[in-house]
Amino acid sequence: MSLHMSPAEADAAISALSPQIDRYAELLVRKGAAIRPGQELVVQSPVECADFTRRVVKSAYEARAGHVTVIWSDDVVTRLEYENVGMSYFEHTPSWKIEQLNSLAEKGASFLFLEGSDPSILQGINPAKPAAASRARNSECKAFRDGMDFGRNVWCIAGVPVEAWASMVFPDVPRREAVYRLWVAILQVARADGDDPQLAWETHNATFEKNKRLLNGGAYDALRYASSNGTNLTIGMNKGHLWDGGSAKTLNGTVYFPNIPTEEVFTSPDYRRVDGVVHSVMPLVHQGQVIKNFWLRFDGGSVVEYDAEQGKDVLKSILDTDDGAKRLGECALISKNTPIRETGILFYDTLYDENASCHLALGMGFPECIEGGYDMTPDELLAHGVNRSHTHVDFMIGADDLNIWGVKADGSEEPIFVDGQWAWENEYSGNTW
Repeated sequence: MSLHMSPAEADAAISALSPQIDRYAELLVRKGAAIRPGQELVVQSPVECADFTRRVVKSAYEARAGHVTVIWSDDVVTRLEYENVGMSYFEHTPSWKIEQLNSLAEKGASFLFLEGSDPSILQGINPAKPAAASRARNSECKAFRDGMDFGRNVWCIAGVPVEAWASMVFPDVPRREAVYRLWVAILQVARADGDDPQLAWETHNATFEKNKRLLNGGAYDALRYASSNGTNLTIGMNKGHLWDGGSAKTLNGTVYFPNIPTEEVFTSPDYRRVDGVVHSVMPLVHQGQVIKNFWLRFDGGSVVEYDAEQGKDVLKSILDTDDGAKRLGECALISKNTPIRETGILFYDTLYDENASCHLALGMGFPECIEGGYDMTPDELLAHGVNRSHTHVDFMIGADDLNIWGVKADGSEEPIFVDGQWAWENEYSGNTW
């Protein structure tokens, strides 16, 4: 007798989650996208997630959204496009798409990106094509991109299960049961499995304050990373750098959550002062292709050498985006004692896996992570050490034995992370907080 669910049983189990799924949709609208009365909400969603998207739209109108625009995507259509259309097409964004995204951003829309796709849908596709499309969109849809980067527009990324993704996360169960299990996991780590997810997120947000206070109070000149897998890296910090995490705030004061879930405290380092080697600890899924077991060597802030067990060509396409793609725009600290890490699930999705592990990001830095950053021009941010690029790609480095030291201007060091967790979590850390 099979111990697995039949398709009908799995669908019944998913149906039983309906009240939680409704509360999740409401959480994304009210806390993630932080929709205001009369405001436009833009939802980007896979067609397979139409049922959940309808719940989001309903919740948005209940929150008195002025209008909801849904932009659909489909893995199969996307792959067919890359298989059959020449490279030159992807080097520019169609004018109608530029007008669509820029005009929505300029009118103050809030953007909700629902992630759900086959992590390997573009395996075998020339990675230069999706890289070109991404670079074109980020450079040509300037109002859209700058609106999110410079605090003018609210945006939120959250996950929704699709069968291909669920089957990669849970490969040993039938597809519909895998979708059910992924729903359960997403609701759990998004703190949406209780009676009041919005209150849960207000409480969760308060937990970031201690770590931000300690790090900002440390005013470190650099961070030094080391773990037994070969990571030995020193990252310089910008003068006046700020650590952020949890909720974000737009220039007009709207508080929102860019990522649901989130567990990280992060900053933008000095892109000119990164030296050493860093090893990944989880696969990186980038534009439908998987990169596994890779490492990067930095010299003078730039990647000068790299390799990967799988997906080296995809890694190359990231690094070749522009000069800034070879440099760091983010370093994020996350204890291994978090709900996502404790599930033991490898999600094959950066939104989730980055929140289970300390990570770094190649590419664009954050203006909010330096004093007065929102008032600086892009050139001024660059001069202050905040990286500029048409991409931003997170990769996970948080080994269980990762140690991180904060380096003071006088060269003295104090522990920040000991064996993959905050020094204050570890009674044997000898911390000097």
